Amino acid sequence: MLTLLLQRVTLRPLIAPDCGEVNPSLEQTAAVPSSRWIVVGKKDDEAEYAIKPENVAPTSDTSNWPLLLKNYDKLRVRTGHFTPIPVGCPPLKRDLKSYVSSGVINLDKPSNPSSHEVVAWIKRILKIDKTGHSGTLDPKVTGCLIVCLDRATRLVKSQQGAGKEYVCVLRLHDKVTNEAQVARALETLTGALFQRPPLISAVKRQLRIRTIYESKLMEFDNDRHLAVFWVSCEAGTYIRTLCVHLGLLLGVGGHMQELRRVRSGALSENDDIVTLHDVLDAQWMYENTRDESYLRRVIRPLESLLIGYKRIVVKDSAVNAVCYGAKLMIPGLLRFEDGIEVHEEVVLMTTKGEAIAIGIAQMSTVEMTTCDHGVVAKVKRCIMERDLYPRRWGMGPIATEKKKLKADGKLDMLSLQKYGRSNEATPKKWKEKYTDYSGEGGEGSEEAAKASPADGDVEMKSPAKPDAGSEKKKEKKRKSADLEETEEEKQERKRLKKQKKEEKKARKEKERAEKAE
Repeated sequence: MLTLLLQRVTLRPLIAPDCGEVNPSLEQTAAVPSSRWIVVGKKDDEAEYAIKPENVAPTSDTSNWPLLLKNYDKLRVRTGHFTPIPVGCPPLKRDLKSYVSSGVINLDKPSNPSSHEVVAWIKRILKIDKTGHSGTLDPKVTGCLIVCLDRATRLVKSQQGAGKEYVCVLRLHDKVTNEAQVARALETLTGALFQRPPLISAVKRQLRIRTIYESKLMEFDNDRHLAVFWVSCEAGTYIRTLCVHLGLLLGVGGHMQELRRVRSGALSENDDIVTLHDVLDAQWMYENTRDESYLRRVIRPLESLLIGYKRIVVKDSAVNAVCYGAKLMIPGLLRFEDGIEVHEEVVLMTTKGEAIAIGIAQMSTVEMTTCDHGVVAKVKRCIMERDLYPRRWGMGPIATEKKKLKADGKLDMLSLQKYGRSNEATPKKWKEKYTDYSGEGGEGSEEAAKASPADGDVEMKSPAKPDAGSEKKKEKKRKSADLEETEEEKQERKRLKKQKKEEKKARKEKERAEKAE
């Protein structure tokens, strides 16, 4: 019995036939194919399978790149593929006319003239059409006044709402115990505060809430009753009112002696601040010696105001569509910054570092990374000129087919109201693809009715009754959309119009005669 079992057992090779030699004394089972043999735990002295740490530097160091391109390599990459379009240029390399018309000046406002006067002088010096500033300074106040030129005036609102920093000289009306008492009073007046504009203010004197982010006592002279402090605050904060409150809190009274703004939004007095004389001299040098280097030093690109925003990089082919107000979709996205939240303000930029628009993010960073379709951002304020980049929409297969149908007369082209709508000659296939739910009693009206929500889902408002005048206008538009009238129809229409006028005139004369009798 044991002998019989040994005869029926076949010995398998220890390794697969293609991986080494098999002992000829061992038989291979014919029933099992060779593809099922695997090598497990075979030692290979030559190969080493382990991930080693690498010190690979990025292809280009962007930490020193200017403006919006700084640290470009640290942005998250959605895709690296796009077709560069040879238009546009980096902000610092624009021609002088474009550079000035899309520039800003970090001006050191002098004491005595008002902010509006200063802005008007710059407009006259540079011979430009529009100027605006980032927030009014009182005539006696000096310091940072960001003046936006021409195209850059679109950023005025965003800068007026940005935070400000001031250095103030406070005059107390009497001596206080010590310097620590003033420092404690400053610390107390931090956070959200009630403020009423001072009497000399040009705005309505109503109570409002403004936030003091941080304040610091810099110098104090008890003998001269003077204190110098620095404050970082919300836009619209009245430092004059803050000084009055400090005097009340110290119990001795006080008022503002002198004030200087050291930062406005993204720019401070350390960021190449210039005077009115610098602007005048730079313009004189350009007009008389054609040397534009001084003007380029005085004026900065508008992108310098947007470095605090989180960035979204747009493909060149999508730039002009965004300039026309289109939403940025996922296919037009190249790179984006970390930490973007939904409904946060972001700056849309080109691959050359030009600002396209300020937008409202419709996706967070996580969603931009994972989603395959959807709206990335909506345009809040467009900055770039239209048609600087070429139009790249309307080139897809559907748009091309639609253009062909219009050219062949298979889609209406008679008026803006019916532009591109189907007619009798439109192919049935095209109608099936695009269902018009807006038409009354049209092809898609039944489907639209089915898709309408139940009575309890939403509050349904009864439509307002159409006005007789609006009905006449609609009828007139419908008539104008029809084919052009023939010469006979035109003559008949004129005859009827003339007849109506004559009847109306005769009726009025008859009424006058009756009144006279």
